[in-house]
Amino acid sequence: MQALFLKEIRSFLSSVTGFLVMGVFLVVTGLFLWVFHTDFNIPDYGYSNLDGLFIISPFVFLFLIPAITMRTFSDEKNSGTIELLLTRPLSDTKIILAKYFAAFTLVLFTLLPTLIYYFSVYRLGLPPGNIDSGGFWGSFIGLLFLGAVFVSIGIFASAITDNQIVSFIIAVFFSAFMYLGFEFIYSFSLFGKFDLFIKSLGINDHYGSISRGVIDTRDVTYFLSVITLFLTLTWFALGRRKW
Repeated sequence: MQALFLKEIRSFLSSVTGFLVMGVFLVVTGLFLWVFHTDFNIPDYGYSNLDGLFIISPFVFLFLIPAITMRTFSDEKNSGTIELLLTRPLSDTKIILAKYFAAFTLVLFTLLPTLIYYFSVYRLGLPPGNIDSGGFWGSFIGLLFLGAVFVSIGIFASAITDNQIVSFIIAVFFSAFMYLGFEFIYSFSLFGKFDLFIKSLGINDHYGSISRGVIDTRDVTYFLSVITLFLTLTWFALGRRKW
């Protein structure tokens, strides 16, 4: 499993995709936070907080993470190496986890440079250090969970098709629905007393909760459950070859 994990990491970092994803994420968030004159611009806003980063990042992730994961299994299928991979002395579970953690590691590498934004705002505050650190770290952890969920969705999308573009589109659709779809349904107030339950099924509800700086076990359980669900679906998708 470790060998496959390292192989996937090397594959990401030896191709344009890995560095392109990291570069695009940092450029887009950097432009909105420091250059473009929008509500997210920190110097224009005049307050030492990074709320804009955690509002923008999920929408950037909606497209960048599917770009990372779209080739994990679909490329193996398209090139015909999937059978060779599946005949290795590794269980399907270990293969899935190796690819999952490799993709998530790239997401982590992408997020780590954003800590520069935190220390910049920390120093620019008046007085220095006048920033809601609890809110920042809560939001940062929430963004990691969000990325982890999107990676699991992307892995599943890649496992059900041999076309990378189709995998990308499916991953974007499912990720967007999980992030905003239930919130959208909730806004119509169609289910009466079940409306709050419908809202709680969406990622945004739990992401917003963690972003307040409080790590609630209900939110953590939700994220881990969704990740487990999509990785299990991936396992079933790969297991179809045995049926």
